[in-house]
Amino acid sequence: MTPEARTRLAAGRLLTYPDETLYAQLPLIRDVVAGLATPEPAAFLARADRERPLDLAAHYTSVFDTRSRRCLYLTWWTDGDTRNRGLSLVRVKQTYRDHGWVPTEEELPDFLPVMLEFAAMEEQAGTALLQQHRAGLELLRIALAEHGTPYALLLRAVCATLPGPSPATRAEAKALARTGPPRESVGLAALDPLGARHPLEPLGPGVDLPWPVRRAATQERTSA
Repeated sequence: MTPEARTRLAAGRLLTYPDETLYAQLPLIRDVVAGLATPEPAAFLARADRERPLDLAAHYTSVFDTRSRRCLYLTWWTDGDTRNRGLSLVRVKQTYRDHGWVPTEEELPDFLPVMLEFAAMEEQAGTALLQQHRAGLELLRIALAEHGTPYALLLRAVCATLPGPSPATRAEAKALARTGPPRESVGLAALDPLGARHPLEPLGPGVDLPWPVRRAATQERTSA
């Protein structure tokens, strides 16, 4: 996997609720971030190691709150709770299906950890998807930085995997939401959904993660 893909995979997992499952997976996540030039994921892990699990869970719950404008559901940033958001969710889900992914029913398709998992495993298509939602990503990054939470480290690392500089201010990020980021579609049609990785196939030496959450495309077609 490329460094960008490894960063996205680790950040996506660390942005889920810090329950017992996450703590059991921390050694695997450390394998993913080992050797990355981007220091933020390792810095977050070091911060998490100093926190009691109950304290980190309480912090997570207080940080990621829609009412405080720190939301992990990216279409919320551009569509809010409107009818348009439903259409945006359909588009995201269709992108997954176009590449042989069946996202879990436990989360909406725009949940950032789900998007990051897709963007790690289907890097070209995932980069295009994150670019489409770049404004929400950057607004979340700024909101977390202003709040002073270590979760801002993960958003900074994720945004650094995308082409071009990040907006420096909230006003610049809102302008991006109005104008839209550049969308890269070259080569996406050439991606083969039947070549998708089996959900439990190892990613490389020392990295055998218990996700992705999707089913292989062939399984979906067989059951159809």
